[in-house]
Amino acid sequence: MSGKDDDGDGDAAVVVDTKPKTKRPPLYKVLLLNDDYTPMEFVVAVLERFFGMNHAQAFEIMLTVHKKGVAVVGVFSHEIAETKVGQVMDFARRHQHPLQCTMEKE
Repeated sequence: MSGKDDDGDGDAAVVVDTKPKTKRPPLYKVLLLNDDYTPMEFVVAVLERFFGMNHAQAFEIMLTVHKKGVAVVGVFSHEIAETKVGQVMDFARRHQHPLQCTMEKE
């Protein structure tokens, strides 16, 4: 047996290693909405507790929510965003505040 190709036509076979391209999962923005009843201190506490913000960051975002009516508080995968929204809404209800938190595709 020689080192030549077996079919005798003179063409060499080339193997191309292709890796499947994985698509990044879509990301979702978690939004906090302003209302006239939830205390500012409570909003700051929510941002610190559920979004890992320090007090200065949380205070800045709270002011944005207060002035503009809405602010993005984080960007996450669908499952994490959904969990964060649920946690915030449950926490607000347990403390009898009407704070609203939603998510939308980025």
